[in-house]
Amino acid sequence: MTDDATAQPAGTTGEHHCGGCQCGAVRFRVRGRPTDSSVCYCRMCQKASASHALALVSVRGYAIEWTRGAPSWFRSSNAARRGFCATCGTPLAYEAPDGLALSVVAFDEPELFAPHIAYGVEGKLPWCDAIPALPTRHTMEDAEAAPFLAGLENFQHADRDTDTWPPEDRS
Repeated sequence: MTDDATAQPAGTTGEHHCGGCQCGAVRFRVRGRPTDSSVCYCRMCQKASASHALALVSVRGYAIEWTRGAPSWFRSSNAARRGFCATCGTPLAYEAPDGLALSVVAFDEPELFAPHIAYGVEGKLPWCDAIPALPTRHTMEDAEAAPFLAGLENFQHADRDTDTWPPEDRS
C-alpha cells in the first residue's frame, strides 16, 4: 500500500528511511528525509506511547509505503487517529487533519530525527526534566542482572528490512 498523493520534497531523490514495529509484522519506507520532528507531552500521547512523551516526525509531503503489513488504527479523538501494530502493539503513526506523522523511535535510525519543538507541555510530568540528571550505567554494568542479561535472547525485529517475516521458529 502506497500513499503517493503528495509530491516528494526537492533534494530527496533516492534517499529513503525505513522502520517498523518491534515484531516485524509492519514495516514502512519513507522517500526522502523528513525534518519536522517534535515531541509531545500531552496525556493522549503519553497513553498512546505508554511513555512520558511521544516523538513524532511529520511525513506530510513525503511518499510513504507500508512495505510489510499495515498498521491498525485507533481513533483517539474526533480529530486524530493513531496507527499501531496489531500483533505487538508498537505505536507507529499519528494522523490528523494536517497529515501523517510517524513515531521517531519506530525508524531503524531514530537518531536521524531529533525533535525541534515540544508540544503539550502542560501535560509534562513533573519528573521529566530530572531525567538527564539521573545516575547512569550501561546495561551490563548491573552486576545483579548480568547473569539474566547474558542469557537474554532478543526476539524483536532487526533495525533493517528483512526478506522474510516472521523468522523461522527460534525455540
